[in-house]
Amino acid sequence: MKKIILGSGSPRRRELLGGLDLPFTVDTGNTFEESPEPGVEAHLVPVHMSVGKSRGFHRGLSPDEVLITADTVVICTGPDGSQAVLGKPHSREEAVAMLERLSGCTHEVVTAVTIRDCLHEETFTDSTLVSFDVLSESDINYYIDRYKPFDKAGAYGIQEWIGYAAISGIDGSFYNVMGFPVHKVYRELKKFI
Repeated sequence: MKKIILGSGSPRRRELLGGLDLPFTVDTGNTFEESPEPGVEAHLVPVHMSVGKSRGFHRGLSPDEVLITADTVVICTGPDGSQAVLGKPHSREEAVAMLERLSGCTHEVVTAVTIRDCLHEETFTDSTLVSFDVLSESDINYYIDRYKPFDKAGAYGIQEWIGYAAISGIDGSFYNVMGFPVHKVYRELKKFI
């Protein structure tokens, strides 16, 4: 069995990978600048970021190591068909604007995962549609002030209060919305270990 390294500081990814009952360590050392290149198509943003995190890992891998990196984005499609990528909010104001945009709409959550050893690299994605009820101003303020979702794509965590109170439906993997499609990770990881 190879040594699995999770190259992510996300407590949710740590929890979900742990649910597979595979031993792993966490190492977040990285030189990758986390900002997508301008003009990258929305669905390719998480791929670019996940691959960048993998290749930006701070050291080489030994033959008995496997590295896992990931990135999650929320994609909103406007009435005119234009797509906007929502990453992590940088301020309270940005979090409010994101939740206002998601209110009463269905959006897409896309996670890309890169698994790499010293010989091979594979990147795959998973996609889930999430529908929100209309959020009131007080709902948004309560959620942001209580849960401070500044480390979450789209400014929300489906496993938190907002998921219980305002998400009316999902089409796809719940765990993908949390940021780690563990069913696909397990399937692909078996090819490496």
